[in-house]
Amino acid sequence: MGGTANGHPPGMTSLWLDRPVRSAYDDVAFGNVYDVVVVGAGLTGLVTAHLAAQSGKSVAVIEAREIGAVTTGNTTAKISLLQGTKLSSIASKHPRSAVRSYVDANRAGQSWLVDYCRSKGVAVQTETAYTYATTDTGLTSVRRELAVADTAGLPVFHTTESELPFDVMGAVGLAEQAQFDPLDALLALADDIRTSGGHISEHARVMSARHTRDGIRLTVPGGSIVGTRIVLATGTPILDRGLFFSRLEPLRSYAVAFEIDGPIPRGMYLSADSLSRSIRYAPTSDGERLLIGGNGHTVGRESSEQAQVDDLVDWTGTHFPGARVTHSWSAQDYESIDVLPYAGPLVPGDGFITVATGYDKWGMTAAVAAALHLDAASRGEKMPWSNCFALWNPRVLRGATSAIRMNGAVVKNMATGWVSALSKLGSTRRPAEGTGRVGGGILPRATCTVDGVTHDVSAVCPHLGGILRFNDAEKSWDCPLHGSRFAADGTVLEGPATHGLSSRDA
Repeated sequence: MGGTANGHPPGMTSLWLDRPVRSAYDDVAFGNVYDVVVVGAGLTGLVTAHLAAQSGKSVAVIEAREIGAVTTGNTTAKISLLQGTKLSSIASKHPRSAVRSYVDANRAGQSWLVDYCRSKGVAVQTETAYTYATTDTGLTSVRRELAVADTAGLPVFHTTESELPFDVMGAVGLAEQAQFDPLDALLALADDIRTSGGHISEHARVMSARHTRDGIRLTVPGGSIVGTRIVLATGTPILDRGLFFSRLEPLRSYAVAFEIDGPIPRGMYLSADSLSRSIRYAPTSDGERLLIGGNGHTVGRESSEQAQVDDLVDWTGTHFPGARVTHSWSAQDYESIDVLPYAGPLVPGDGFITVATGYDKWGMTAAVAAALHLDAASRGEKMPWSNCFALWNPRVLRGATSAIRMNGAVVKNMATGWVSALSKLGSTRRPAEGTGRVGGGILPRATCTVDGVTHDVSAVCPHLGGILRFNDAEKSWDCPLHGSRFAADGTVLEGPATHGLSSRDA
C-alpha cells in the first residue's frame, strides 16, 4: 500500500491484518455437544478456548468473520500496565482497593501473554510506556495518574525529557512494558487449540441462543451447536438478556502506519491531552513503521470519520516531515459506565452463558485477565483480583451518572435520526462513489455506492431500531445508538446486532 502524509490514506486495513490469504478454519462439528463453546475469535475468545482445551474439555470456537477481524486485529497492540489516564479514571469512581485489583488483574494478563508469546516464538518488544502532556490540563492529568499508579504499586517515574519531535511539559513513565503483532499471537493460539483437540470455524455467525436439556443451543446459518458452557467474547455481548448495551459506550478510534526516513521513537506513548495521540514503532518485514493513533469518538456520531483519519495524517506530517502512509484502520472498543471491565454471567445466577467486555482500549492485558478469571470461575475458583470484573454488584451504581448521560444521548440520537429520515423523501439519483444517504420516509432506506456498486438496504438497525449513518472512511453503515455496524451491502460487521440489513430494490 502506498500514500503520502499529505494525501488520503489507502484502504482501511490494519498493519496486522495485511498478510497473505490463508485457508479458513472450518472444523467445528455443528450439531454436536461441546463442553465449552466460545463465540468470537479475538484475544479473549482464543485465550479462553486455549485454557479450556488444555484442561481436557471439548472446545469449539465460532467466529462470524475471521480470527482477529474486529478489535484485536485493529488495536495498537500495547501490552502495558500504564494505560494513559485509566487508573485515575478508576480512582475517581472507586476505592483504592479497586484500582489495586485492576492493576493486579492486568499484571496477570500481561505476564501470561508475554510468557506465552515468548514460548511460541512470537516477537515481543520490551519498551518504556509513557503518558505525556503538552498542555497545562494534560500535565495535571499526568501528575494525577502518577500519584494513583504509585499508590497502586507500579514503579512509575516522572520525567520532562522526551525523544518526541515536539515539546512535552511532562510525562509519567513505566519501564519494561511490551508491544507486539497481535495476529501472530492469535494464530499461535488457534494452532494450540486445535493441537489440544479443539475445533474452530470462521464465517459462522451466531444468531440466537436457547436453553435445552443438553445445554445452550446456538443457532448459526444452516445449523446449530450445543455447549454446556457458552462464552460470549464478541466485544459487546450479542445477546441482549443482560442489557449490556445500556451499560457500555461503543467507541471508535483510528490508527495510521507510516514509513519515515528518520528515527522512530522507541517508547510507547499516549497523550493525556484531550486531543489523544498514541505513538509506537512496529517492526515489519519491510522495515520499521511509525504507528500513530487517536481521535476516538462514540460510534456513528461523527459528521466525517474520514476527517479523523486525515487529521492523524496531517498531524504526523507536521511532526514527522515526509512520513508516507502505508496502512490506516480503526477499531471499536467499549467503555463501561463505571470504567471497570466486565466478565462473568450474562444474567445473575446463570453461569451457563458468560461474557467479557468493557476493556476501554486496553484489551491486550484486560482480555487475557478476563479469560483467566472466567477459567477460574468455571472451576468454582476465584482469582485474588476477580472483583474488578464483577458484573452484578452495587459497584455499577457508581456509574449511574455516566449511564444517564450515555443513555440520554442514545434517546436523543434515536429521535433525531428518525425525524431526519421521515423528513427526507427517497431519491432515485445514484450516490457518488464512496458516499451514502438515508431517506425514504416511514420506511427509511440507506443507499450508497462503493467500488462502483450501488447498494440499497434498510436504514433501520435491526438491534433496537436506530437510524444508521454512513461512515465515509470505512464505507459502512454505523448505528449511533449501540455501535452495530454493517457493510455497504447490509452484512453485519460488529456490535450487538445479529442480523443484517434487509435489501431493497434500488
